[in-house]
Amino acid sequence: MKNTKWIAAIVAVLGIVVVVVYVALDNRLQHDPAQELPRPVRTMRNLIPLPGNNTGLSTSLSAFSSDTRLGTFSAVVIDTTTGETVFSQLPTAPLRPASATKALTAAAALYQLDAQQQIETTVYLVDKHTAVIKATGDVWLTHERLSELAQQLPPGIDEVLVDTSAWADYPSFAVGWDEADIDAGYIAPMEPIMLYGGRIGETSGDAPRSHTPAFAVAEELAALIGATKVGPGVAPADAEPVASTLSPPLIERITMMMVDSDNVMAEAIGRESAANSVNVLATQGFAVGETSVVDYSGLSVDNVVTAQLLAEIMHRAATESTLRPLLSTLPVAGGNGTLAQRYLDVDSRGYVRAKTGTLTQTSALAGIVQAKNEHVYAIGLISNDSDILSARAALDEFATTIYDFLA
Repeated sequence: MKNTKWIAAIVAVLGIVVVVVYVALDNRLQHDPAQELPRPVRTMRNLIPLPGNNTGLSTSLSAFSSDTRLGTFSAVVIDTTTGETVFSQLPTAPLRPASATKALTAAAALYQLDAQQQIETTVYLVDKHTAVIKATGDVWLTHERLSELAQQLPPGIDEVLVDTSAWADYPSFAVGWDEADIDAGYIAPMEPIMLYGGRIGETSGDAPRSHTPAFAVAEELAALIGATKVGPGVAPADAEPVASTLSPPLIERITMMMVDSDNVMAEAIGRESAANSVNVLATQGFAVGETSVVDYSGLSVDNVVTAQLLAEIMHRAATESTLRPLLSTLPVAGGNGTLAQRYLDVDSRGYVRAKTGTLTQTSALAGIVQAKNEHVYAIGLISNDSDILSARAALDEFATTIYDFLA
């Protein structure tokens, strides 16, 4: 009797399960077979710029030839779409370029180095109480990265030395620089390691710079680890590496240098390339003419560059893969860097990207302009023997004239 009841109970439970499963299956969404869609045919078309009457543009730009605001004016404009030189005035005249020199430095670096290259700074242990920072060119050091170095060091170090021999073949202060520019924040004695480019009390901008930037790094590291002695030194070949840090990639460092026109960064990148910028460009087939530079930043008054070379660098950047990254490093009109406060009230805002140059009686602009006719124009413009603000306004009007061209 008991077995009969158990069997009946089991049958009842199984019946319920069957019903539940049936209901669940019956309540599923029912779909028709998926519709077969025709495979799309991929089509591509090139964006074709509007036909441009560059003769008309040349005529419009010729009005600037006699603009007294520009003093001695050298200019070259190249249509990168067609390769045609649209406007040319004193194209090979060697004039002071100011910070437009940095375009040469950046281009040479991109030809010489990998865009993702980083600089490694290593700290070596000479003995259990002495560490040596082997400086190799990183002027982009930050408090955070220096703290990371300190955290990697073993306890007990009481002396921090800094080895600056990496740049022994380079002058720490170039011909044509003014020592007053150190306190003005434009440059520092070039030593192969600096905290925030040698700035004192600030991390950016034209803050006063240290007269002994490498020593300042050693002092900062010593303070972090409680060391009491600081000085110059040499890392022995058999010393033990105990800490290291990496700089940002080259392309990021070039961008920082170009956007804010940082002279210390430019000098460091030039030394990293380990070559004369003009020689590198000549090897790459550029017509350098009478171009001659004594530094990498353009701070020296002894530099001379041609507008032809500046325009050709930008032309190559717009048309060749090796220099293509250069375009993204250029300040944007009315947007950032040294062009942030220019082009604010004109419709060319955002359509001009260029490296600026400013020294006494010197203004320059080297970059590209995307015109309304959808052509991209490379420009190299240098004004000497002129009032800075007046010449700057005229150069901006020149670039805007290119942007506005539609015919």
